[in-house]
Formats: sequence, C-alpha cells, structure tokens
Amino acid sequence: MKNLVLLLLTMSTILSCEVKDKETTLKIIDNNRHYYPVLQGQGLNVVFKIKNTGNSPFILSDLMTSCGCITSKRSSIKTIPPGGEGRLLLSYNSNKNVGYVKHYITLYGNIANRDKIELVFDVNVVPDSHYPKDYEELFQLEKNREWEHIVEGKENNNAYYLDKAS
Repeated sequence: MKNLVLLLLTMSTILSCEVKDKETTLKIIDNNRHYYPVLQGQGLNVVFKIKNTGNSPFILSDLMTSCGCITSKRSSIKTIPPGGEGRLLLSYNSNKNVGYVKHYITLYGNIANRDKIELVFDVNVVPDSHYPKDYEELFQLEKNREWEHIVEGKENNNAYYLDKAS
C-alpha cells in the first residue's frame, strides 16, 4: 500500500510538469499600416487584429512599444485560443512628435520559429502652424480638453491604408 501511494504521488508529479508551452503561429491582420496625418496633440486609437493560426493557444509573455507615447491594454490579448482572434488595443499620443513617425510594437510569446513578432504603423504628425508649443502648454491644452466631441470611428472605416501587394 505504501509503495502504491508513493507511485501515485510520483506519477502525478511527473504528469503535472510541462516542459514548455507548445508553440503556435500568428497572423497579423493589416500589419505595416500608414495612418492619415493627425494634428499634434490628437490621439489615435490603433487596433490590431491578431489571429492564432496554430493548434495551441497563444500566450503573451511580454509586450514592448518603441515609444512612451504608445500605451496598450495588455489584457486584451493575454491569450488567444487556437483558431481564435484577439485584438490589441493601443492608444497613441502625438503630443511629443512632429513629422513622420514610425512605431513598432513587439510581442513576445510562444510563437513558432521565432521569439517575437512585430506590429508596425506610421503616421505624419502635423504641428500647429502658428508656433511650436512647449510641453507645459501642451499639457494645459490636454488637461482642459473636452473629450465628448471625439467620435470613435466605425470598424469598417479603417482610417489607414496599406502598401499595394506586388
């Protein structure tokens, strides 16, 4: 009886150990986007759809952005089941950028044949034509801004374009 209990305990310990998460493949829908110009200080909501094309669930281990002006709701794609689709919700603040800017969002997880995958978008930030504002003025403008007049775009109105496939 004692040997049977020891054997069951050993087997349950061995079976509960998993060496590594199984790897999966992802497809980024509409990656490498070019957004239409925005005025300096305007926000931009960026939503990337990510499809899990593999047979194992995707588990996000880390997310890094190329700029502090991009914030994400990481929990929006913590896991994606096989064949499922997740959405990465990003918020871009253009206050500290002027001109052409290109941003990278790097996802780390159990991705097959690579350790990371990059999402890319770019946008032109147009400054106010009167004079360049310093950070204190930009902060005061943003602090006093009424957000009710900003309307979310419809899902079929992408507000970006992609390079033509060759």
